Amino acid sequence: MTTPAPDLLALDFDGVLCDGLLEYFQTAWQVYRRLWTPPDSPAPPAEVAQRFYRLRPVVETGWEMPLLVSAIIGGVEPEAILADWGGISRKLLAESGFSAPQLAAAVDRARDEWIARDLGGWLQLHRLYPGVAGKLRALREHVQPAVFIITTKESRFVLLLLEQAGVAWPSGWIFGKDIQRPKTETLAKLLGAGYEHIWFVEDRLATLEKVARLAELATVRLYLADWGYNTPAERERTRADGRIRLLNLEQFADDFCAWPR
Repeated sequence: MTTPAPDLLALDFDGVLCDGLLEYFQTAWQVYRRLWTPPDSPAPPAEVAQRFYRLRPVVETGWEMPLLVSAIIGGVEPEAILADWGGISRKLLAESGFSAPQLAAAVDRARDEWIARDLGGWLQLHRLYPGVAGKLRALREHVQPAVFIITTKESRFVLLLLEQAGVAWPSGWIFGKDIQRPKTETLAKLLGAGYEHIWFVEDRLATLEKVARLAELATVRLYLADWGYNTPAERERTRADGRIRLLNLEQFADDFCAWPR
């Protein structure tokens, strides 16, 4: 018999709980202008922003964002980026003369400066997806399941954005970029802590596929958030996958019995 509910719910943040596309691009653009030869105009061309929004699903961690802007400005075709961002990003990183940690530090610095200068403006470029704030508040009212946010975003940013949305969240319930640990290792540690029925909601299919390949995580139930940063092709691939389930936003906000089995 399948378990009717998890004893631990693990949630990604960007693309599952929060939509920050507007902020991602503005931060990426600021870093690109600082580190690359900038275009004549300080404002990004509209078509660059639109391509970035479409291609955001290829980005796994923040340091890739200015590199994606570089690829778009450099004329790399969107279809090529969607097909092989791993190879393209490695090539562009080598050509840039920067390291991934340097780009990550530049992204964090741009955000810190922006927050210090205009916290309200920064917060306004984010929003929780419809129904998410209510779902998180409802989850906090119950002892089970335990709920943890597992994200590549820094925990301090997550706390700021949840606070803006009126959601009080314990800092100890967030595993952010600051812990320097892959999501697979975090899930393994949670299993080792005694949780038997873990459900993991993520919008990045590649991350779920990494989890699915690990025998030690075979009991973790996997959900792809179809409202997040993924492509129609990835959602179609999920429909044919026996291990990963496709979840929509209405189901997410509903009781666990309504989630796909």
